[in-house]
Amino acid sequence: MSSIVKKAIMAVSGFMLFGWIIGHMTGNLKVFQGAEKFNAYAEFLREMGAPLFPESGVLWLVRGTLTLALVLHVWSATSLTLINRRARDKDYETRKGVQLDYAARTMRWSGYLIAFYIVYHLMHLTWGNVHHNFVAGNPYANLVSGFQVVPIALVYIAANLLLGMHLYHGLWSMFQSLGLNHPSYNLWRRYFAVTFAVVVSLGFISVPVAVLTGLVS
Repeated sequence: MSSIVKKAIMAVSGFMLFGWIIGHMTGNLKVFQGAEKFNAYAEFLREMGAPLFPESGVLWLVRGTLTLALVLHVWSATSLTLINRRARDKDYETRKGVQLDYAARTMRWSGYLIAFYIVYHLMHLTWGNVHHNFVAGNPYANLVSGFQVVPIALVYIAANLLLGMHLYHGLWSMFQSLGLNHPSYNLWRRYFAVTFAVVVSLGFISVPVAVLTGLVS
């Protein structure tokens, strides 16, 4: 498989994941409307497609699709990294004259850290495996009690700052991988990438911060 195809796979799978991230962030912000609204949102996710589909059927279909997208994204990124390394006699000897910002240089390891974070997030607030006070059927209470533990809240804040950095460079690269790379619209690509990354990071981070400050309790 050519590197061009792998770049396209990484871009398309990344776009699918970005779409889910926006939806997930929007749903999380319902916590500011109180327990009833937030728990109703969680119940809606389980009942999507009913009665045509069984309870949680569509939710698991979405989860499966996103898992496939994540696997393809990580695989294509890893494969392209190995291709790039093999193409050089000395690692990054040809970097002279090439402008690489911090997000670009750390793109791949930040992706791996985010993948581990997703697993932890599921174990913490979805399955409750690592939650100290998990209450089945009460997502609002689980979120609040989870983020009241300061080290855990700080982990979420750090992870979402990392996510923002990854999203910024990922969106910028996605357009380039799909051939949308021209001086006439590169500026709006950068504005879009920056805006998306900042909005998503702040949206996610606002939840643990609100719990820590007592705004949400």
